Formats: sequence, C-alpha cells, structure tokens
Amino acid sequence: MALWPAHWSRRQRSSAALATGAALLVLALWGLGIPLAWAPEPIGSNAAQFAEAARMTMMLTLVSGLCGVGLGVLAALGKLSRLWPLRWLAGGYIWVMRGTPLLVQVLFAYFALPQLVPALNLSEFSAACLALSFNVGAYNAEAIRAGLLAVPRGQMEAARALGLSRWHTFVDVTFAQAIKIALPPLVNNGVALLKDSSLAYTIGVVELTTIGNRIQAATFQATPTLVTTALIYLLLTTLLTLMSDAVERRFDIEARMQ
Repeated sequence: MALWPAHWSRRQRSSAALATGAALLVLALWGLGIPLAWAPEPIGSNAAQFAEAARMTMMLTLVSGLCGVGLGVLAALGKLSRLWPLRWLAGGYIWVMRGTPLLVQVLFAYFALPQLVPALNLSEFSAACLALSFNVGAYNAEAIRAGLLAVPRGQMEAARALGLSRWHTFVDVTFAQAIKIALPPLVNNGVALLKDSSLAYTIGVVELTTIGNRIQAATFQATPTLVTTALIYLLLTTLLTLMSDAVERRFDIEARMQ
C-alpha cells in the first residue's frame, strides 16, 4: 500500500515526507528518554542525560549547518569574483579548512583563538559551532561554486536581454538554479556534520560522545554505552537523511517536469 494518496503530486508527497521527517525528529529528540529509561543499566538510569545530549548534538548541527551555508555562499562568490583579493581570500580559506583536520580546528577555536584575540571570549558551544561552521562552509563553497558554474550562460544572457538587472538576474536566475543543483552535496554535508559534531567532546561540550565517555568512565561498561551512543547517532542521521531526501525530491526540477 502506498504511503501517500495516489492522486497526490510529487510535490505534495515530498512536502508530506519532509513534514513527517521533521515531526519524527522532534519526537525522537524530546521522547528519546522514555524508551531509554527501560533499557538495562547503565543506560536506564542515565536516559535523561542521553536525551539532553542528543538535543545538544542536534543544536550544534543546526547552528553550524546554517552558518556553514552562509559561509559557503560567500566563499563561492569570492572564488568566482573578478577581484583577485577576493579570489585569493576565498581560495585560501577553502584550502586551509579542507586541508587541516577538523579536530585541530576545534581545538584551535577554543584554545588558540582567545589567545590571538584576547577580547574574544568563546564558550565551549560557541567555539565548537565556529569551528564546525567554518569547516563545513569550505565544503559547501565548492558545491555551490560547482552549481553556479553549471548554470548555462545563455540563461543569464537571455535574462539580461529581457531587461532584468544584474542583481535580479543573479538572484532569480543564476543563484536559484545553482542552489538546486548543489542541493544533494549540501544536504550530504549536513548529515556528515551531525557525525562530525562528536569532536566537540574534546573541548567539553556536553553532547552525545561526551555523555557516552562519562558514563563509560564511571561504570566501566564500554559495550552498552558505546552501542547506545552509536544507535542514537544512527537514529538522528537516518531521520536527517529521510528529510534531506524529501528536500531533494521537492526541488528536483527534472522530476517535477515529468
């Protein structure tokens, strides 16, 4: 039996799938402690900690993901700019972020950056978001740049011939299509970001990996703790993947024209 009514359009089905995925994600984040409370020790007595840590992990992912998209757009535009200082700056940013380990970037943001800029007083959460945002932004920049280059130049020339300004041509024609082309790698980067957020435990952010390590150290029961941590990550990444698939179908130009 079909999940959605047969008379629904592809757009309606994808929108319903996205809404369902979002509802399941919210339900998982705020109801996770209920099934975990029935789990054997040491999981049951620490169910609330796991649930709170899962919400912190998702908060890290959402904040860093949104900032990373903004940084990716700016870096992509900079790399395609006619001004060589902007190209050099954007290229250098992408080169450094993609060429160094994320763990080093997280530690640098928390320990070294305040020493370089004494007025900058970052909390553990802020430092983790900063490092994760700049890291995923570099990967997003290449995806967006590829999307911008994939838009046929003839469409821009046609828009200009119709009297559209450069700004409206870029926003309504070029960038709108580029984002749809770049959407699959962008959502993949977002899912990968959720797993990369586990590195925030190195600076004390109380997320899933941190809670798992604390419970393991206190109880000396590594297997149930690590298995539970891995299963929660698997649940969150699965729900994010379902939502990202719905977003891709929602903006799939070729499929919507069929």
